[in-house]
Amino acid sequence: MNILVTGGLGYIGSHVVLELIKNGYKVDILDNLSNSDITVHQKLEKFSKTKIRLHVVDLRSKLNTLKVFSKNNFIAVMHFAGLKAVGESVLHPEIYYDNNVFGTINLVNAMRENDCHKIIFSSSATVYGKPNQLPIKESASLHSTSPYGENKLTIERYLNFLSNSDKRWCFAALRYFNPAGGHPSYLFGENPASVPNNLMPLICQVGAKKIEKLQVFGDDFNTSDGTGVRDYIHVVDLALGHIAALDYIIRESKSITVNLGTGKGYSVLEMIKTFEKVNKVRIPFEYGPRRDGDIDCCYANTQLAEKILSWKAKFGLHDMCRDSWESQKNLK
Repeated sequence: MNILVTGGLGYIGSHVVLELIKNGYKVDILDNLSNSDITVHQKLEKFSKTKIRLHVVDLRSKLNTLKVFSKNNFIAVMHFAGLKAVGESVLHPEIYYDNNVFGTINLVNAMRENDCHKIIFSSSATVYGKPNQLPIKESASLHSTSPYGENKLTIERYLNFLSNSDKRWCFAALRYFNPAGGHPSYLFGENPASVPNNLMPLICQVGAKKIEKLQVFGDDFNTSDGTGVRDYIHVVDLALGHIAALDYIIRESKSITVNLGTGKGYSVLEMIKTFEKVNKVRIPFEYGPRRDGDIDCCYANTQLAEKILSWKAKFGLHDMCRDSWESQKNLK
């Protein structure tokens, strides 16, 4: 039961590694260390009391990717490796297509040559663009306003074509919303190599005085307090959703596309106020102009995941704020 986790030293990937080991799977990690820290590997081994093979490989290298597979017998791949900054993708679409799309094609080719035909793909709610209705169902129209989002859509469609052309292939495309929180050990959290793009790590860095104040982009959204509303999901819930999806495609040999969220939205101001209350930390902020493409509200319909995966998020905003902050305090 050996699983390869690409991007396994990253924020979400590392939490999934821990849950895989906890559920009896053997894990190898492939990571090019472009946006992760080698010390995470050491912490994973120490905490899990398990030897985890690490392959420092870039998926764009066909030869090196093939070598990883030729020496191992993987039954499935969890695919997290990829660039994920929306703004950066707009400035450098060629880099994003090369890394995210071409890297995935190399990965799939290596899987095929080594008789591995099951893949869990880290997709995103960004594939919905501006939703026509809320909560968002998997059947909603798909479109995106950034190369990053188009990468996710392109890969989802590629996996669909792949599974239709060869019935040995099955995949789970997991469209998740906004991960937050950290492992209950507080040893693993979100620690981006550059300035964060997501709200929770930005709040944490303001709390830690790494950033002077939080920029709130827009106060004129069509919401209760004028700030954007998003669906935030605890990273441990997210990791458990990946385990449920893996178990499903192994058991059923069917492909699935599902949302992973809580089904509830929180505004930026709600996030700030809850974080301050839970952690007794002041978060100074100021309003700035809205960013191009930002939408009023975005939150998931989670009925499909509950029905076919028997999965439902169990942690709330209080847990996410506490665990994000406690993990932040342990980051080096």
